[in-house]
Amino acid sequence: MYFFTPVLGVLAVYILAAVIPAFLLLRFIYRHDHIEKEPGGLLAMLLLGGVLAALCSIVIEGILNGLLDITVSQDSLAYYIILAFVVVAAVEEGTKMFFLRRFSWKHPHFNYLFDGVVYAVFVSLGFAAYENIQYVFNYGLSVALPRAFLSIPGHMGFAVFMGVFYARAKKYEKMGRPDMAKRNLIRGYLTAVFLHGFYDACCMIGTGIANLLFIAFVVIMYVVVYRMVKRASYEDRPV
Repeated sequence: MYFFTPVLGVLAVYILAAVIPAFLLLRFIYRHDHIEKEPGGLLAMLLLGGVLAALCSIVIEGILNGLLDITVSQDSLAYYIILAFVVVAAVEEGTKMFFLRRFSWKHPHFNYLFDGVVYAVFVSLGFAAYENIQYVFNYGLSVALPRAFLSIPGHMGFAVFMGVFYARAKKYEKMGRPDMAKRNLIRGYLTAVFLHGFYDACCMIGTGIANLLFIAFVVIMYVVVYRMVKRASYEDRPV
């Protein structure tokens, strides 16, 4: 028993270091849902959807990565661009959107525009929290701090853009405009893929210019996302 006590303590520290950043961002989004709070059961399902999206992504990315390795030289710029945009971003944002729609599109509580942002962020941060636990256990606590300020907020940023378009799509569906609903779903997905892919490509390429672009991109995206959340919360209205 004395042996297991310190082991459990270490496990708790690792899990908390991985999960707390996601929890704080979830709290930030939840507190901006002023008009009508979403039910806890739905939010828990969306977090679970994020974990399921991460598990699905691992399988799909493994297959695509294997195909990429045998078709494109790993020393080329094209390799990293395809890896970032197609293998990682397109797959991860696609699995997130799949479970986002699966768990929330027809839910009766999806009745305000800001709900779309809340739902997308909960799925994305469920994904990010699970991914972060893996990184912390594989590479140690040294990765927890940089990921707390970069990777997890990055996932939230991609989700805010997706959520804004997701809410617009729901509004158009309610208006009897399935064409515009589909168009906004596609826009939300492609916007998230572009942002995610650009973020990852800069990290993977790792040159001086790529690093400068990464820093500028992160700063600008964080400012824009913060303002988007504030504005979407303030202008919230029924779909």
